[in-house]
Amino acid sequence: MSNGTVYDDLPARHDRPGVPIVLVHGLGLDRSTWDGHLVALTARHRVIRYDLFGHGESSNPPRTPDLTLFAEQLLELLDELDIEQVAVVGFSLGGMINRRFAIDHPDRVHSLAIFNSPHERGDDAQRLVEERAAASAAGGPGATIDATLVRWFTESFRAVSSEIVETVKVGVLANDPPVYAECRWVLANGVVELIAPEPPITKPTLVMTCENDTGSTPAMSHAIAAETPGAQTIIVPGLQHMGLVEAPDLFTEPLLGFLADLEGSND
Repeated sequence: MSNGTVYDDLPARHDRPGVPIVLVHGLGLDRSTWDGHLVALTARHRVIRYDLFGHGESSNPPRTPDLTLFAEQLLELLDELDIEQVAVVGFSLGGMINRRFAIDHPDRVHSLAIFNSPHERGDDAQRLVEERAAASAAGGPGATIDATLVRWFTESFRAVSSEIVETVKVGVLANDPPVYAECRWVLANGVVELIAPEPPITKPTLVMTCENDTGSTPAMSHAIAAETPGAQTIIVPGLQHMGLVEAPDLFTEPLLGFLADLEGSND
């Protein structure tokens, strides 16, 4: 793509496809985050997944990154693909980007799914996130990676699926340190502009997180939903931040049900 965005455009296998879905990954990750979701989602929907600026195979950000820049990247991608409306599914930082996108470009949004995404943190938690961002600025992605993986994955998954955890670690460490640090500040500070937007986001919205996600807590998901008229909230028991990698079906099945209900079909 002309702006340096690398993406996959996967066709639906159904003869009556539903609304297209675009998948937005989280900080330090790339579009492979969604590998475990593609078979289920493409059964009925065209699926576009892409790498954010400064992540994966996409080019570095053209300016200092913020949520608006990432929303513009998504808009350019949809224009490139000539897609008028999409269901925007965002994980973590991606769940901040899709909210910014819905605020800035509501006519391009069919619906939102916000997975494990932060919201208003409170002073102590906000200070901790900013300290981690400062550590990344000083020491690069590796400065906090081991503690991050403990927060992201359950102990049992780290033991049984160590190769997946290692792949995620390698991917995070491959990020360009200055760009990663800038993007981590977006994660740390961008939530402020998403709190109680006025006017509120009115698109159909599904908000999900995991019971033991300490950075994108159930309380945060409930708060996002409370500020979004008609939003649904689902809390996945037992898992942590990367629950959608540990147990993809626990996210794809509610998402597909949510979209089917909106389309008036359970096919």
